Amino acid sequence: MPLFETERLVVRKLSHQDIPVLTTMLSDPEVMKFSVRGVCDEEATRKFVDWCLECYASHGIGPWALYEKESGEFIGFCGVGPELVGEVEEINLGYRLARRFWHHGYATEAVKGVLRYAFRKKHCESVIVIIEPEHTASVRVTEKVGFGDYALQEFHNRLVRVYRMTCEDWALHNKLL
Repeated sequence: MPLFETERLVVRKLSHQDIPVLTTMLSDPEVMKFSVRGVCDEEATRKFVDWCLECYASHGIGPWALYEKESGEFIGFCGVGPELVGEVEEINLGYRLARRFWHHGYATEAVKGVLRYAFRKKHCESVIVIIEPEHTASVRVTEKVGFGDYALQEFHNRLVRVYRMTCEDWALHNKLL
């Protein structure tokens, strides 16, 4: 059952049925280049899906499966979920796409849809994004959808940019579009 749709994507909760296709994507070293967890095997992917299911139950949010409307193919995931940053639990935006779906605007489309859902339906006060500065594609997507200023911070022993967007920032950015 879809949570929401965008122009080209159907977004729904991840399930154990997604584990085989998700494992294929998460075992690709290029896809996982900037992941703090690294490449995932089937067991690690199962643990990730179990964590997503826990997030849905406890917070009503989490990483969600992305399916291309036209083909029905699984292309990746995008969502917001709880993340401990320092001593504070934040709502963190994250996404990954299978490599063959890169450079088609899907990440930007998915992130816009997820932010709309997070701010309008789930009433999140703010959302952060944690990105390594070298991950230029994610930096571009993040800034394209309206995240601006960031703070440099250590996260899992890596220096990262932590962007923040409040619901008010999101509403203002979308009025300007």
